[in-house]
Amino acid sequence: MRGIRTALALSIATISTTSVAAQQDALIEEQVVVTASRTEKPLSAIPNTVTLIDQQELSSQIAATSDLSTILGNLIPSFSPSRQKLSSTGESLRGRKPLYLIDGVPQSNPLRSGGRDGHTIDPLVLERVEVIHGANAVHGMGASGGIINLVTRTPSDEFAQSVRIESALQTENIAESANYGGSYSLSGKINAVDVLASLTYRDNGVSYDANGEVVGFDNTQGDTMDSDTFNAFVKAGYSWDEQRLQLTMNRYKVEGNNNWTSVRGDLSEGVPTTAVQAPVPGDAPSNEVTTVNLQYSNDALLGHKLRAQVFSQDFAGTYGGGIFGTFQDPAFGEEFFDQSQNNSEKHGLKLTLIKDALGGAPLSLAYGMDFLQDKTWQQLIQSGRAWVPPTEYKSAAPYAQLEFTGIASTTVTAGLRHEIAELQVNDFTTLASYGSQSVTGGNPEFSETLGNIGITYAITEGMRAYANYSESFSMPDVGRVLRGINQPGEAVDNFLDLRPILTENYELGFDFNSEQFGAQAALYSSDSNFGQRLALDSDGIYSVKREKTDIDGAELRGQWFATETDTMEVRYAYTKGRYDVDGDGKVDTDLDGANIAPNRFNLSWSRNWSDALTTRLQMNWLMDRDFENADGDTTRSFDGYTTIDASAQLKAFGGELAFAVQNLSNEDYFTYYSQSVGNDSRNFKGIGRSMNLSYSRVF
Repeated sequence: MRGIRTALALSIATISTTSVAAQQDALIEEQVVVTASRTEKPLSAIPNTVTLIDQQELSSQIAATSDLSTILGNLIPSFSPSRQKLSSTGESLRGRKPLYLIDGVPQSNPLRSGGRDGHTIDPLVLERVEVIHGANAVHGMGASGGIINLVTRTPSDEFAQSVRIESALQTENIAESANYGGSYSLSGKINAVDVLASLTYRDNGVSYDANGEVVGFDNTQGDTMDSDTFNAFVKAGYSWDEQRLQLTMNRYKVEGNNNWTSVRGDLSEGVPTTAVQAPVPGDAPSNEVTTVNLQYSNDALLGHKLRAQVFSQDFAGTYGGGIFGTFQDPAFGEEFFDQSQNNSEKHGLKLTLIKDALGGAPLSLAYGMDFLQDKTWQQLIQSGRAWVPPTEYKSAAPYAQLEFTGIASTTVTAGLRHEIAELQVNDFTTLASYGSQSVTGGNPEFSETLGNIGITYAITEGMRAYANYSESFSMPDVGRVLRGINQPGEAVDNFLDLRPILTENYELGFDFNSEQFGAQAALYSSDSNFGQRLALDSDGIYSVKREKTDIDGAELRGQWFATETDTMEVRYAYTKGRYDVDGDGKVDTDLDGANIAPNRFNLSWSRNWSDALTTRLQMNWLMDRDFENADGDTTRSFDGYTTIDASAQLKAFGGELAFAVQNLSNEDYFTYYSQSVGNDSRNFKGIGRSMNLSYSRVF
């Protein structure tokens, strides 16, 4: 193993209750995490950086925005700043792509990553979010940056209904900027059966920057402005003895209205991309996602606990079109308009068996088997052509995880996971712009054994240290690789760029909690000898570069329970990533903003003025960064900026009123993505001051 490089990271347990005193009491309790080990484990026994975001914390953030990427960035500085668009391409966790899950069901599409992972469910459906920082293989393929598990709400014991209405606007143009939304849910339990069902709808308006100009639309990759969002959610369960059967279904759709056309800016002159009201040709960009999840648990099966999960996910992401050079073909005439759609159909099975006190020893064992089938393709929907051929990934992965607690104040964990995978691609022909190359299909097979080992040590009752080493397994963006073949005689079976990505993560951390203070810090390094980097081509389309990449980072969090009603927090993340541009085995060039987040401070002050009124003031300070090439020359610069949000929640009129102001100081800035990666077509300003008001009631 390579030595651990210097940096910092953190283990965050976010707890929001009705009083800071309650927060202090909750710190003493064991926080239970499911995502990190596939079974219920206290946070103190997990040798990883973990962020827990509970429903109260989510509610505070949703008061200001429904954009999940923004919410994650507000609470996890090592997560890239939101692009404020439908596309999340370039949004990373610790400089690598995270694996999004809904109750353990994969939502990311690593075979053809179209950057739509963050828009597969409405945040109002969520009960909490569990984020595991750093590469690991516990949930299979795709978690090179970590895992973001979106845990959905659970049915209530008593029958209850809830309604929520919300609106948002900007004073520059109230009519055009206005957002409207509503949600209704019912929940309850009859004997052994419990049910939760909800419907959510949003009509999203247009955003304006700090100067009162319309923020530019991303007509190609997709935008959340001028769009409609719909989410239908049902969860039903039946419990008997020590067993439970539960079915969850979620249908999510966000679709633009194609009423605004982007107007190019000028990156070199600092002219932002804007938009004018005009019809956009083609089908509107959209995300349509259906997730079905059947779970069975038995806490008394031959001395074991059993967790079984069968799932499916259907995904269709439509992108805006254009007369792009890549889409041109003499057979369709000159200046042919086309647009693409990503499709993915996933089916899987996860089996976990847990045995505590193995052989009477202070040893527990979790073991099982995962199966996954993922069929992905990308089509040009106006002409019916295949841009990415149907690509089918099949994997079987046995795994085992041991936990030893026989040494005082110490927990040692170690595990293995063996990935057996096959990629199936039939013969296909690339688009004419790539030379109409005939590519021989194939069935490349991959087999990797991935390991992890970690230790936690309780120094005192409120202080612990931990260290871990873990590995992850992922496929490169197969679709981008295959569609871009421009040389004759290529065959899938021997194409080097299809080799899997193996990432190694090293981490060393420290946590401290007392009645008045809390602090967390750790060191991490993430390395891949044959990694993946997104490179933006001159036509605005990304290609995949397979290169050695090394990322070192730092995360730090401090909490101060200043009074019984006031809590101050500071969060900091430092990330440095480089790649090997010339193939000599040495990393020499900075990763850009499409691959890595800026260094950032997040500050917040929460206050409970009374049992009825709570407020939160938070600040995001993104720091300047220069990106250098192998010669030490600066190729791109990022001018940092600071945004401030404020929110208040008041119990009134039999329910709760929430009022929030996003970008309170009306900061005028170009987004991080625009400055570090953008071009004239994507030189977007950030959203100016906006106000949000909502009312919710349970009855």
